[in-house]
Amino acid sequence: MKVTELMTPDPACCTPQTKLTDVARMMAENDCGEIPVVTSREDRKPIGVITDRDIVVRTLGAGDDPMQKTAGDCMTTPCITVTPETTLVECCDVMEQNQIRRVPVVDDGGRLVGIVALADVTKCAGRRTTAEVIKEVSEQREGTTH
Repeated sequence: MKVTELMTPDPACCTPQTKLTDVARMMAENDCGEIPVVTSREDRKPIGVITDRDIVVRTLGAGDDPMQKTAGDCMTTPCITVTPETTLVECCDVMEQNQIRRVPVVDDGGRLVGIVALADVTKCAGRRTTAEVIKEVSEQREGTTH
């Protein structure tokens, strides 16, 4: 199975200049916990991602006012991506190796065309594969925090 068969196409995205309040609104409207950050809405080339956890930990947790912050202030970089032709197994490997729960999908030109979440994997992969991916993504590793 290829990523193109399980990804959510045309996901919401923002730029580094997007206010965190707008990012949070996008998350609520799209029922998601991650928004890819792109260089511009025209070229849609991912440069990072911002998660609900990024907003809480890097803004509120640091004592900063989220009303004064933008996606660029607390996004995660670099942006790990896969292509539509990436297999489900390869996508799971990328998620495990990078301990990420969602991965943006880019076309040959590097433009954002989709996103794959652990929820998508659970719908398409067997129980053993799903359990292994969740275990690896969630495992605490030296030098990392969750």
